[in-house]
This record gives sequence, structure tokens and C-alpha cells, in this order.
Amino acid sequence: MKEKLTLIKVGGKIVEEEATLNQLLSDFSAIEGYKVLVHGGGRSATKLAAQLGIESKMVNGRRITDAETLKVVTMVYGGLVNKNIVAGLQAKGVNAMGLTGADMNVIRSIKRPVKDVDYGFVGDVQKVNAELLSNLIRQGVVPVMAPLTHDGQGSMLNTNADTIAGETAKALAEFFDVTLVFCFEKKGVLSDENDDDSVIPVITPEEFKMYVEKGIIQGGMIPKLENSFSAIDAGVSQVIITQASSINGEGGTIIRK
Repeated sequence: MKEKLTLIKVGGKIVEEEATLNQLLSDFSAIEGYKVLVHGGGRSATKLAAQLGIESKMVNGRRITDAETLKVVTMVYGGLVNKNIVAGLQAKGVNAMGLTGADMNVIRSIKRPVKDVDYGFVGDVQKVNAELLSNLIRQGVVPVMAPLTHDGQGSMLNTNADTIAGETAKALAEFFDVTLVFCFEKKGVLSDENDDDSVIPVITPEEFKMYVEKGIIQGGMIPKLENSFSAIDAGVSQVIITQASSINGEGGTIIRK
């Protein structure tokens, strides 16, 4: 039997505001067993960039990361946001350690090739060093992972936090019984976007296909669920989509085979 590990991914909005961050730190601290936290931080990066006179450019909700923007996201994600979380967890007795992909070469990426859009210094994950991560975790260290990787050639790369969470969960599934939890602003995947209580409790691949065909699941939720099924196919036990405030409770949408 593999030991259980819970990997939580939270967006920047949760970790950038004091009240929601404090709630998250308490809830995350209470999770039993091995755990990993992956966080975003986009709003803080946009705010600091503006203060420095650097314009933030987005295409389809994704940040164009030029050389100046890369400096900002490295400071904000790997520094300000990450260390705030680590310090908060240490205060709650959790032996957290902040990591970017460059630290101990834990996540190596390649710079995204230019197709229709040049995203700049954005990384597509190539390899997660799960053996090294699992050794850390078994020593009682709780990794707190920023949305930054590196190319092995000396350059940091801005990398989508959902992707980091998914790829890390897949890699760790070799060593642990992994539950991956994606936190976002709703209680789960909704059957009616205007009814916050219309949470679909379980989605299988067949049901997913049917919901997409009927237009019940659409927009940005489609890639989120595709990522979830990809994680399940790669050995992750289950994926839960829920609110950050529910990571310890029942509820949310469970993605299963």
C-alpha cells in the first residue's frame, strides 16, 4: 500500500489576501499525512509590474512574459508570495519549504515554442524530479511550489500553476497514493452556472463527454477537466475540484475513472 499524499493547488487570489490566506494556512495545516501546496500569484505580479511602470500583456488569460516581466514574476512568485506562505505555515508548525522548479532542479521546462503567439519566457514542463521530492516529503518537509521553472540553461520560466500541480501529482503518483485538489472560486463543477449549489458530485470520462456535448461544461472548465483526466490516466488516484475553504471537508466535484 502506498502512503497517501494530498497535493493542493490554490490560485493567487486566495494567497494574496490576508483573510483568505490565514484561512488556507489553517485548513492546509490540518490536512493529515504527506502534503504539497502549489500556488499562483498573478494579481500581485500585475500590481507590482504597474508600480514599476511595466505593462502586463495577456492573451487568452495567459501572461506574455518578456524579460522585464520575468524579473517581476520571479520576485513575486518565488519571493513575496511564496515566502509569505512558508512563514505562515511555519507559524502553524508545518515544516514548509518554498521551491521554484530551479531549486534542486526539481522541475525542468522548455521555453514554449512560438506558434500563433510568442508567450516569451514561459515554460512547458518536461520533467519533475519526483524521487528527490518524495525523499524531501518523507523527511517531513512540506514543499510549497511557486509557478516558476527553469530551462537548465540558466533561465527562469513563468509556468502555469495548474500545469505544475498536475505534472507534480503525476510524477509523485509513482511513490504515493495521490489526491490532487484544484481550488477555485466555486464549490465545484456546476450543472447550472447561475446556481452555486448545483455541484456535480462525480464526473467520469463518459459523463464529461456528455456534459461538454450538452454545453453544461464549457469555457475554461474544459481544459481544467482535461488536465484532471490526464492526471487520473497517469496514476493519480483522484482529482477534486472545490473551493479553497473546503479542502478539509466534504463536497466539491470528484474526478474518477
